[in-house]
Amino acid sequence: PNATYFGVDNFEVGVEAGSLLAQHALRKWKGKVDLVLGVGFAEAGSFVQNRITGAFEGIRDRLKDIPADRFINIEGRGMRAPSQSAVAEFLRNQPKGQHILVAAATDSSALGVLDAARQSGRESDFAIVGQDCIPEALEEMRSGTSAFIGSISHEVETYGPRLIQLGIAILRGYTVPPYNYVRHKAVTPETLGVEAEALAVP
Repeated sequence: PNATYFGVDNFEVGVEAGSLLAQHALRKWKGKVDLVLGVGFAEAGSFVQNRITGAFEGIRDRLKDIPADRFINIEGRGMRAPSQSAVAEFLRNQPKGQHILVAAATDSSALGVLDAARQSGRESDFAIVGQDCIPEALEEMRSGTSAFIGSISHEVETYGPRLIQLGIAILRGYTVPPYNYVRHKAVTPETLGVEAEALAVP
C-alpha cells in the first residue's frame, strides 16, 4: 500500500503474448484451437498472474469462437520442473492431435511445457509463448523448428536510468505516478532472423 510501482505492465505483456499465439493459430492452424493453457505463477501474486489474464484476453480478441471452458489455468510456480510435471499430468487425459496454445507466466515455465510436449511426442500440437526472453528461450526460437514461438522481452537493461530518475524525483518530494511502466517488445523467430522456411513446425 502507498508504494510506487516501477516495472512491466503485466496485463499488457500478457495481451502481447496472446496476440502472438492467436496469430500463430490463424496462420498455421486456420484459427482452429482446441485448448488454451495459462501456466501461471500464483506465488508471485496477482500482478504476475495478470500475464495469464491478459494472454487469454489477447486470444479472445482475435479468436472469438473458442468456448470459455477451453481456457484452462495450470499452476507452474514460475519454474521449469513444476510446469513440466503439471502439464505432463494434464496431457495424460487429453487425446493427441489437438491444437494447444500455451501462455506461460515465465520462460522457465514455458520451457517446462515444451519438455512435457516433447516427452509425450506432441510438440507439433503446441504453440508456446513465455515471458522474459531468457537465453534458453532464445535458443529454442533460433532453432526454427520449436513449438516455443515467442517471448515478451521486458527490456530490463533500460530500467536503471529510469529507476534513478524516479528515485530522485521521490526524494525531492515531487509527485510521481503510482504506476510507472517500462517498455516491452515481442520477440519471435522472425525478429531473431530465423529463415522463414525453417519456421514450419513438424
